[in-house]
Amino acid sequence: MIYYIHMGFFSFFSKDKKEVLDKGLSKSKESVLGKITRAIAGKSKVDDEVLDNLEEALITSDVGIETTLKIIKRIEERVARDKYVTTNELNAILKEEIASLLTENENTNTEGFAIPDDAKRPYVIMVVGVNGVGKTTTIGKLAHQFKKAGLKVYLGAADTFRAAAVEQLVEWGHRADVPVIKQKMGADPASVAFDTLKSAVANDADVVIIDTAGRLHNKVGLMNELTKIKNVMKKVVDYAPNEVLLVLDGSTGQNAFEQARQFTLATEVTALAITKLDGTAKGGVVIGVSDQFKIPVRYVGLGEGINDLQPFNKKEFVDSLF
Repeated sequence: MIYYIHMGFFSFFSKDKKEVLDKGLSKSKESVLGKITRAIAGKSKVDDEVLDNLEEALITSDVGIETTLKIIKRIEERVARDKYVTTNELNAILKEEIASLLTENENTNTEGFAIPDDAKRPYVIMVVGVNGVGKTTTIGKLAHQFKKAGLKVYLGAADTFRAAAVEQLVEWGHRADVPVIKQKMGADPASVAFDTLKSAVANDADVVIIDTAGRLHNKVGLMNELTKIKNVMKKVVDYAPNEVLLVLDGSTGQNAFEQARQFTLATEVTALAITKLDGTAKGGVVIGVSDQFKIPVRYVGLGEGINDLQPFNKKEFVDSLF
């Protein structure tokens, strides 16, 4: 048996997943479709001018230059192969090619995190990201999902540089009804991670989620800190962490690319969560980041509610966005 932490798994999700996704991406969808509509205005056939306009539309939708060029090349090849492609067909082709591109870039199709029943316990997730991206909120929502799936969850408040971060995690612990291990303000983050894992092992926990400091200081400092936390955790469970989840704020657009670049240089990131997509027209950033860094997007944040963190399904996402 494998625990797949995805929306269909839980009866407590009252809203239809597609409805939540469509609503959460509505601003991005309006923006993208408006730009595509202008790109094909007055044209019946996809030609060089339409492709140039489409390229501009995708770049200004925060898909990113490199990823946009890949998409345009694929559509050019499709047009050359099919000889005649109408502008009415363009949207369907665009969706197909983007979904195909995302599928090729990922080594797994899992939505959310998958925890095999025979995996060593606890399953350890270290969460990284700069302050303000929704990191602690994402941890709380994940804890809630795991708990509802019947798993025993422990949280570690290893962002000890901000009292507010510890307090926020404790509050989420209350909401999700899971224990939070903490120390005093300014304590060694690795020490908190160590204590959290010791407690989790002693109490037969299934999942441990470790919050880390959200300071994007110099790369060497960040790398040393995250490496130290990993090394200390391995003294308790030699396989930790199972996942390093990078949380990015989708509303920052191109800045999310830079954050991803810094953190992937500083540590081995295995998964992405992209938050705050409901309040922005920059949803295209999910496509670009996923493509450029070859790291699976596991979750997208589509609202403030405890159930508004959705496991990422690339086909559904592309369908909703376009």
